[in-house]
Amino acid sequence: MKRSKKLITVISIFFLVIAGVIIARTMIGAHFQKKFSKRPPPGIIVIDVRNENFFEKIDSFGTAISKKTTSFRIKKNELLSELKLKDYVKEGQTIVKLKERIITAPFNGILGYRGLTEDTLDSENSIIITLDDNSIIYSDLKIPETFANEIKKNLPIEAKFSGNKNKLYSGKVDGVSSRINAETRSLLIRIKINNDKFELIPGSLLEVTIKFNERSSLGVPDTSIMLEGNKAFVYKVIENNNIKKKEVTTGIRNEGLVEILSGLDEGDTIVAAGLKKVNPKGKIKPIKK
Repeated sequence: MKRSKKLITVISIFFLVIAGVIIARTMIGAHFQKKFSKRPPPGIIVIDVRNENFFEKIDSFGTAISKKTTSFRIKKNELLSELKLKDYVKEGQTIVKLKERIITAPFNGILGYRGLTEDTLDSENSIIITLDDNSIIYSDLKIPETFANEIKKNLPIEAKFSGNKNKLYSGKVDGVSSRINAETRSLLIRIKINNDKFELIPGSLLEVTIKFNERSSLGVPDTSIMLEGNKAFVYKVIENNNIKKKEVTTGIRNEGLVEILSGLDEGDTIVAAGLKKVNPKGKIKPIKK
């Protein structure tokens, strides 16, 4: 009998301990759930929607051409002394004095050597001197005929070359051919770039971007766009910093910005980055750039 009472007591204590553990865990869980349910909304970067400059573009390549260029061929036995050229000469300035003549510059430009050649007529060595007016650089480009209706004179262009990849040179379309080449199905155009500092070198390969159809439209960062199938969405900030998922119609992309054709108004505030942190039915703490 006593043994039976001890067993019942032990079992009762065991179940009381189990019940205590369960109750304690439930109370602790409820405490932490209540505590973390009051976690403040996340800080999210937002921006106000505004008008931006958008444009379409055509990328092409061309060779830099001087505004003016000429060359002089001099026989070595005509020189009065060792040939020493100036880097730059003005129109009318002496380039070199020879035994029977003086060569003067027909225009302002940069002097250089093309090379040493063998004269086939009298087997005398000759020196070829070049004079280039590089104050303006031209380049001829072939544009696919699909863009023929978009290309007009004076359209803005940007160019760069391998000698200075970090700098963009601005210019414009200087001329457009009146016909399309039937063999290449392309339209020939000429661009013009002011080169006052003589940084662009004739003969160099230019990477050219021609801008057309420039316009002012609503724009948002590409990091604010969510794509779901064929549809695009943004998170719009509404009253009390709540979030609303908003469908938008997008246009072209330019330099990290996406054109918005419909779905937003100027002055609307949207989430600019950190979309994964946003709860679509929750609140945020807006942080403006």
